[in-house]
Amino acid sequence: MERVRLGRSSLDITRLGLGTAPLGGLFAPVSDGDAEATIAAAWSRGVRFYDTAPLYGFGLAEQRLGAFLRRQPRDSYVISTKVGRLLRPDPTASGEDPHYKGTPPLRPQFDYSHDGVMRSVEESLVRLGLDRIDILLVHDPDDHYDEAVAGAFRALQRLRDDGSIKAIGAGMNQSEMLARFAEAVPVDCFLLAGRYTLLDQGALTALFPICERQNIAIILGGIYNSGILANPHGPAKFNYEDADAALVARARQLDALCRQHGIELKAAAIQFCLAHPAVTVGLQGARNAQEAADNIALAHAPIPPAFWRDLRASDLVDARAPLPGEAP
Repeated sequence: MERVRLGRSSLDITRLGLGTAPLGGLFAPVSDGDAEATIAAAWSRGVRFYDTAPLYGFGLAEQRLGAFLRRQPRDSYVISTKVGRLLRPDPTASGEDPHYKGTPPLRPQFDYSHDGVMRSVEESLVRLGLDRIDILLVHDPDDHYDEAVAGAFRALQRLRDDGSIKAIGAGMNQSEMLARFAEAVPVDCFLLAGRYTLLDQGALTALFPICERQNIAIILGGIYNSGILANPHGPAKFNYEDADAALVARARQLDALCRQHGIELKAAAIQFCLAHPAVTVGLQGARNAQEAADNIALAHAPIPPAFWRDLRASDLVDARAPLPGEAP
């Protein structure tokens, strides 16, 4: 699989990565066996970049990913995890979490302080069972900008400076605050989830131009917008919630255009995202081996140029979005 340099860092990573939120039981529980098979399917097809977080299954995703990666040569892959949430027992929690199913009795507590981040890294290393993490990202600091800059990023820069990690950044479901971080902090990369897709091109306005100028890599997650671009004809999710009627209608228009050209909507969704020069890596989540294999195959599936010409002629995507095959 193609490898690319991650922004200003010294890391070379694969163009496709595996996201592990589904392996933490996002929306539905996943067994240890299915998690193992999913990671193995991605590995066998050349994926060597894996993203996780304490939030994903309240530690489950990190534990499951680490159990597989510990058996591989440490220099053969790149792993990222996140800081900003510490996992602690919560005696007040009752019932299942709205998003993560089949999880341990822990709940995340926001902590973007310097010391909280250092504790988070230590605890992630224990769950992963690894001696180091390559990339650390500040996770969803939407309401904690000042604390993230003064505390979390200070800790990450210290870890990068002493060689403990190779790259730092932030992972968010919005592009506006990432653009602010790009101007305030010497980051290497951002994980942008769900904000550059066939349904949402908000990152084109501010974030992508800044990242291209400063050589900040974009790791793109949420390519299917929580599922609506995987299947817009069933109960559709967008940004982790039920999709509204207008979004469902647009997704179905996109799907109809794909069907006219004999291609799958998921293939168009992945390849559309990878066509932007700011996007370094496409991160694809999966909850079983078949999904992992299908996602990788769809990223390379042939799409006729006529589809992209018809998409360009439609009003379904921002006119500024580059499409595959177009001259830069």
